Amino acid sequence: MKRVGLWINQSKPEAKALAEEITQWFEDRNWVVYTQWRDISNQGVEFLISLGGDGTLLEAAREGAPLAIPVLGVNLGKLGFLCEIERNEIKEALDKVINKEYTIQKRLMLSATIEEGGKSQTYHVLNDVVFLRDLDTSMITLQADLTGEPSVSYPADGLLVSTPTGSTAYSLSAGGPIMSPDVEAVLLTPLAAHSLSARPMVVSAEEKLEIYLVRGQQCLVNFDGYHQIFLKAGEKVHICKAPIKALLIRLGKRSFQKVVREKLKDRWHE
Repeated sequence: MKRVGLWINQSKPEAKALAEEITQWFEDRNWVVYTQWRDISNQGVEFLISLGGDGTLLEAAREGAPLAIPVLGVNLGKLGFLCEIERNEIKEALDKVINKEYTIQKRLMLSATIEEGGKSQTYHVLNDVVFLRDLDTSMITLQADLTGEPSVSYPADGLLVSTPTGSTAYSLSAGGPIMSPDVEAVLLTPLAAHSLSARPMVVSAEEKLEIYLVRGQQCLVNFDGYHQIFLKAGEKVHICKAPIKALLIRLGKRSFQKVVREKLKDRWHE
């Protein structure tokens, strides 16, 4: 018997209602539907369906990546860059997916490692690692070393280390460039830089980054919005290409170019 998992944004009543419809649709076709992660991770599901917006899809894809579970994103929020289909397209999309009429897009992820209390902790991120000054500090300076060599420092309110997926999130609002999801690169974007020479920088995903404070006693570090720590002076965050990738189901309906046009339509000139 085939199995599918649902990743539901519990804060959206529409997502819960749609989950009931989808569950019935699959059960009518003799599929087993799981909605709890402990079941999804243990039962060998064929794929995940995320019901929410881009944030919901990010959670599902990040959790599914170590198990190589592909994710179909259903958009129930505002137009995003990641979700493949809208709510009114769900039945047609499900027919295609169960008949394997889709492709899988692999998205770069990062591994971020820090020493905490003498122990090493690694986090996998799909969007970004965010460094932010705390409220008691007027400015911090973050140094970025590339593969062991000092390369760039940012006197700023913070720094974003983003994947191509993350380039259309926080980094975009901070003035960073949009990167195609097919590019194997990492983007460094300063937040409210205090120097005209502090510019976004794109580096190869093969680089090994070390980020640390050269001014300030501590800063907040946020990993994809799901975990955060305080980085203290003398500590380093090591960032490199992750050994796993997020897997997104694509039905060929929304190209990256089309999504960019739709998202930035206020700047599009016919």
